[in-house]
Amino acid sequence: MRIFSVIWVVYYASQIGASPGPKFPHNAVTAVCPIAAKIGAETLKLGGNAVDAAVTVAFVMAVTWPEAGNIGGGGFMLIHREDRPPEVVEYRECAPLAAHPTFFQKGDSPNSGKAVGVPGTVAGLFLAHKRHGKLPWYDLVEPARKLAAEGFPVSNGLARSLNRVLTAYPQAQFPDLHKFFGQPKGTSRWVLGMVLKQPELSETLTRIRDLGHDGFYKGEVAKGLIQSVVKLGGSMTLEDLERYQSQVKAPLRGTYKGYTILVPGPPSAGGMVLLQMMGILEAGGLGKHPRNSMETIHLFTEAARLSYRDRARFAGDENFHIVPSHLWEKNRVVELSRLLDPSRFLREEELGPPLPLSNPAFNPGESTTHFSVMDENGMSVANTYTLEDSYGNHHVSKGGFLMNNELGDFNWFPGQTDKTGRVGTPPNQIAPEKRMLSSQTPVVVLKGNQAFIVSGSPGGRTIPNTVNQILLNIMEFGMNTQEAVDFPRIHHQWMPESLRAEKHGEAQWENSLKGIGKKGMKVVRSPQGDAHTLVRRLGQKTIEAGVDSRIEGAAFGN
Repeated sequence: MRIFSVIWVVYYASQIGASPGPKFPHNAVTAVCPIAAKIGAETLKLGGNAVDAAVTVAFVMAVTWPEAGNIGGGGFMLIHREDRPPEVVEYRECAPLAAHPTFFQKGDSPNSGKAVGVPGTVAGLFLAHKRHGKLPWYDLVEPARKLAAEGFPVSNGLARSLNRVLTAYPQAQFPDLHKFFGQPKGTSRWVLGMVLKQPELSETLTRIRDLGHDGFYKGEVAKGLIQSVVKLGGSMTLEDLERYQSQVKAPLRGTYKGYTILVPGPPSAGGMVLLQMMGILEAGGLGKHPRNSMETIHLFTEAARLSYRDRARFAGDENFHIVPSHLWEKNRVVELSRLLDPSRFLREEELGPPLPLSNPAFNPGESTTHFSVMDENGMSVANTYTLEDSYGNHHVSKGGFLMNNELGDFNWFPGQTDKTGRVGTPPNQIAPEKRMLSSQTPVVVLKGNQAFIVSGSPGGRTIPNTVNQILLNIMEFGMNTQEAVDFPRIHHQWMPESLRAEKHGEAQWENSLKGIGKKGMKVVRSPQGDAHTLVRRLGQKTIEAGVDSRIEGAAFGN
């Protein structure tokens, strides 16, 4: 009981920007969903390791945070153990076998079955558990099944999310969305404490609990998913589901002033962008000026413009396309840093070889979710997963789970790279069983062989910038974990040619942004994704949690 009372105070404090954040003596979980974080911490208390807790949290969030938590999507799990090499369990969705270069036509909707990628989440979680788990699979899925069957009281964050999506997607066009997530009878809006039950999802989770990987990719659940996709105009088949495999890969490695940075490689472009930005910033002298100074914001912006431009040129599924590794190597980032001019922003032609631009297409979605786990035996997990848009394609499959619209992350129209940020270069053109480009950037920072920082974020292309700034707030500017998470963020993704910046009342921050505008960079105000972060200082067992209050969140531990 003592643990729960302490954590509730911490959770409430995080919502009003209190600092420093909570600390835990042995292990910790932090996530946007308090229920999931709490159950993850209970898994650790029962003897589970960080992977066990991550599997539990992921399944629970498929029930309790449906806008991004999922079994119908995909993502990346970065695992660091002190007794084994680190690895990435990559469970990104892929294109169906029917895909071809002109698969998408003008007028195709991201809410159709045509936009649904072959899901990877269940395969990825099952593989991670098989390689690293301690507790029985049954015990890790059961909490989610029970929540779906018996229901749970919605939080303020979930109530806002449900009301928003139900208003935006009317019942006439999205009857299954309203059937599964509509307000209780006699009410017009979800409010704090109302109970959400999902009996069909409970039945699907029962099959996954009892049959593991095959409970999703074969049998009734698989048949129901294919029927739902085809009904909405998609081309996925049972063969696509049977052929899907998650993959184990070595993470990419970079460094920053003696720290080792571990990130997923392609099809995550987020990892390569993060390593390149950090290299440019280190070579460019980050830290010479205060964190909220115009000089520091200028340097962050230029590093992002250069790195995101390389993302557009080179990034794609490495099983189909060679992504040059020299992009983030020291020689190149030093060379790029020499282009920087503190008195002005570089012109487009100074950033690199020409990239032809076309008329705008739609932008990819920004709804994802991340959670971080550290256990007392030196294992850490950074997990980011997604449905693409908030609530995916806004349709619910037979079996009670939301379908993704992840094929929207491919280049729908070959050759069309535009000023909205849509990338149409060849590396990310759709092909059968190809993984689409991602910005997901779960990260583990090492000092020696000890995990120092575990972090990640949702937010589409803002993700690498968010993660970059949190890491450097801690490593370069000496902030504690909560301060690093709370500090306002900026984002530039090469195109469009504008800097997104969070609002903040501090005078120096606002004055610095005015100075950026006077240098010729358009500044627009926009929030960025939440980034729930854990830190264990070198030689210590105590874990600091940074709970991000931009949406909702909590940290629990033992």
